[in-house]
Amino acid sequence: MSYQPWHNTPKTLTQGDIAMAKNMIQFQKGVSLPNFITQYGTEEQCQAELFKLRWSNGFICPKCGHTKYCTLHNRNLFQCYNCRHQTSVISDTIFDSTKLPLTKWFLGLYFVTQAKNGISSLDLARLIGVSANAALRMKHKLQQVMKERDDSQPLSGNIQIDDCYWGGERHDGKRGRGAPDKMPFIAAVSTTEEGHPLYIRFSRVTSFTKEAVSNWAKQHLTPGSNVLSDGLNCFPGVVAAQCEHEAVVTGGGPKSVARVEFQWLNTIIGNVKNSLHGTYHSVSKKHFCLYLAEFCYRFNRRFQLDRMITRLAYVALRTSPMPEWLLVKAEL
Repeated sequence: MSYQPWHNTPKTLTQGDIAMAKNMIQFQKGVSLPNFITQYGTEEQCQAELFKLRWSNGFICPKCGHTKYCTLHNRNLFQCYNCRHQTSVISDTIFDSTKLPLTKWFLGLYFVTQAKNGISSLDLARLIGVSANAALRMKHKLQQVMKERDDSQPLSGNIQIDDCYWGGERHDGKRGRGAPDKMPFIAAVSTTEEGHPLYIRFSRVTSFTKEAVSNWAKQHLTPGSNVLSDGLNCFPGVVAAQCEHEAVVTGGGPKSVARVEFQWLNTIIGNVKNSLHGTYHSVSKKHFCLYLAEFCYRFNRRFQLDRMITRLAYVALRTSPMPEWLLVKAEL
């Protein structure tokens, strides 16, 4: 993925300058709804797209590896000539056992990936014409796909990290780390040599201790990375993941978030919190990590908005089924 520079608007603009001053990431065309409907408006089109994404070189039996098959059109099944095993494009994937038509799933993929600040399950339900519970299950399953995909790709290079909190009581007079019921999470951003953001990782943790940070770093950071943090005494724990660590003591108060060393990280943290407040208003503790993962997934693929639908569908076909009893289970 190549980095596209951010453009600064000059003081005096000609008509040509206005076009050049546009941030090319923000002004991507993406996929318009009419074009999306043209591509994926029927069940047959969605079925064909999933077949192509799952078996790009032709059908392969998941049981014996044979490539010859026949199609049972009345049930959308493919039967292997060799072992007689029957499968479908959605078997053993995140879509497995769904009662919704594929056109609804593709609409879900569209709205979840193309909405910059996310979309609530209630809005999703109204837009695609399903029940609120069905929309919530769909959204959580797609968020799980996003989380598993990003968790499999550790950050590397120059990385800024910070401690963050979400939620908590608002009227008891306590603020910051001492406020009750706050959900702690680590915010991290990898940057170019010039300091521009590349990828982010927001992960809920049990607490800010050296042990918790070490465990997080071993999963989410590549050994040899250079990690910059504030003076919180838990962050040296990244050394256990074979990373270099540098601390910049920022102090407290508004000036601490204005430090140039953490400019992009603080900006992104603010954007995430504003999106969560504006789109979802409240997020349950048990699913908080999924909403963080959704924002990270879109941000990390912001350079190619038009490809995000098929990329998410591709990964969804390679994500294990997520039954409802797992969806309601608390997780970190």
